[in-house]
Amino acid sequence: MTPGIDARLRRIGTDGRYVMVPMDHGLTLGAVTGLKDIESTIDAVTRGGADSVLTQKGIAHRVHGNKNGAGYIVHLNGSTVIGPDSNDKRATGSVEAALRAGADAVSFHINVGSTYEREQIEKLGQLTDEAAEYGIPVLAMTYARGPDTEEDDPEALGHAVRLGEELGADLIKTGYSGDAESFESVCESTARPVLIAGGSPDGDRESLRAVRGAMDAGAAGVSMGRTIFQHDDPERMARAVSLVVHEGHGADEALERAELAD
Repeated sequence: MTPGIDARLRRIGTDGRYVMVPMDHGLTLGAVTGLKDIESTIDAVTRGGADSVLTQKGIAHRVHGNKNGAGYIVHLNGSTVIGPDSNDKRATGSVEAALRAGADAVSFHINVGSTYEREQIEKLGQLTDEAAEYGIPVLAMTYARGPDTEEDDPEALGHAVRLGEELGADLIKTGYSGDAESFESVCESTARPVLIAGGSPDGDRESLRAVRGAMDAGAAGVSMGRTIFQHDDPERMARAVSLVVHEGHGADEALERAELAD
């Protein structure tokens, strides 16, 4: 890695661990709960301990000034749930556009196993080359997602994260396999830091247990969106996740210390 990439990774994480809150869902889902007043949500999650937030480039002016010194990631592809196929992620910006928006890093989503895999692989390969020229880190969101792919299958997830490294990503986000034992093989599939997505667990305690399991398996943190920004108390939920990722607490202790009732 170059000094620029190393420096910017430190802006979006803490000591090699990461609590990211992606909020690019306005493109995918519209102005859902937590995103209408995105300024207040960004302020809350970063006060709670999020290391960085992530949006599409057009929201940048609503991010800066509300992120309390946290890092900023610009996402560079997307799709909508009302379109013909939400797996068909199309480019929405460039590294230069992200830098103009004040980004510390960029991210890109690939659905490994989908019918759009080939085009997305090509685009990610081009993006990592472009980003390297500017010394800006790339977060690859590599999901196991397609007609013949189980999204929590450890073998498919392991392939997905390795694909991210093979294409030059600096950080890799993927789904959680459901338990620490199986997710360990996913983390061992790459030398890059692995982050888990939030998924749809049943309640705060189960969300935090998934984070604890991923960390025990060797993950470097989370990139967790709606579980945090749509929470009744985003600040406290961000704090609870941060307590697990950065301070090594278990789910129960993190809930207690964050003053969350599950």
